[in-house]
Amino acid sequence: MEHRTVLHIDMNAFFASVEQANNPELRGKPIAVVGGHGRTVITTSSYEARAKGVKTGMAIWEGKRTCPELIIVVGDNRKYTHTSTKINEIFRDYTPEVEAFSIDESWLDVTHSLSIFGTAENIAYLIKARIKHQFDITCSIGIAPNKLLAKLASDMQKPDGLTVITPENVARTLERMPIQELCGVGKKMQRHLNMLSIYTCGELGRTDEARLTRKFGIIGKRLKQMGQGIDHSPVVQFAEEGDVKSVGHSSTLERDISDPAEIRRFLLQLSEMVGSRARRYNVSGKTIHLYVRYADFFSSWGKQTTLKHYINLSDEIHRAALSILDTVELEQPVRLLGISLSNLKHQAEQLPLFEDERKKLFATQAMDNLNDRFGRMSVTFGSLLPGKEKSGSHVIPPSWRPDGIKNVDVE
Repeated sequence: MEHRTVLHIDMNAFFASVEQANNPELRGKPIAVVGGHGRTVITTSSYEARAKGVKTGMAIWEGKRTCPELIIVVGDNRKYTHTSTKINEIFRDYTPEVEAFSIDESWLDVTHSLSIFGTAENIAYLIKARIKHQFDITCSIGIAPNKLLAKLASDMQKPDGLTVITPENVARTLERMPIQELCGVGKKMQRHLNMLSIYTCGELGRTDEARLTRKFGIIGKRLKQMGQGIDHSPVVQFAEEGDVKSVGHSSTLERDISDPAEIRRFLLQLSEMVGSRARRYNVSGKTIHLYVRYADFFSSWGKQTTLKHYINLSDEIHRAALSILDTVELEQPVRLLGISLSNLKHQAEQLPLFEDERKKLFATQAMDNLNDRFGRMSVTFGSLLPGKEKSGSHVIPPSWRPDGIKNVDVE
């Protein structure tokens, strides 16, 4: 079996670093990037702020209490997505096998590039130098035989680090590594493994597979492999991605709301965002999923309905979401709303049979074309016009990618 060489590149304190690079007055100072509305959660902080105890997810008042000199910066998501897209273009100069994991992380399989650029370390240093020169920001890079270990390696030296895990030192690296350092082992999984007296990757790798399977089912085998540093998953470039399973969007509201009219309005906005992306990629779906998180942050629910026919028009998505909402009595004011369209198929290009449906399709296509040309929400439903510049979330969704249907428009 061919040995692979995989890089994981993680931009250091990405949002904060971009802000410091674009504003010399912020360099070397503790800053925290927040959304552009009343929500007071810190999205990310600079390393100067982290050194003083400021963490992602803190409330602004908490961050200020921890670091009185903390500078609050309202985030500019378009700047971050533009920078991320340009950085991924740099990656493709070294290999076509690039998989964007998030806005600030990507995997690169450079196995077939080594004959051109020499060593993987050389490729890493070239990428570091270009990002520093072009954007004046830094990244940490992990080099390893697979994606799991490359991501682990990139976290081992921050900021501006370069860590190599060779096939020969995998076992030594993992022996005392806490299990929560592995990508895919979250807090809940960590607790369950700890209950089995498994605390390190070495212990996980030596655990009997049958014991793990009895506890975790089919993923038991995968957990044992992770503990051994085994990962066969390929670096999947966008052009090779499998069929998208769903199209969705969620929005943290600028304030907690309980007014049914306001909730319906925000659901219409989300329906338009989901519908426009589905239409752009010529997919439609039968299943609508509605997700609601309440004001206490911890309470939430999700329900779905499956229709008899496929849809991708925004008003039809909206009606389906409202039909779900009507079956539930809201217990608290709402903090977050989300809609997704799944059970997808690629639809054929054909006109509806009835004239009213054709008119609706033509109007929708005209609106999509204008929004593609002049920017999202340039043309929209009348009920969304009042205050639309403040509606929705200013947080980049985890689903964002530089290309394709996951390239979600941000504010």
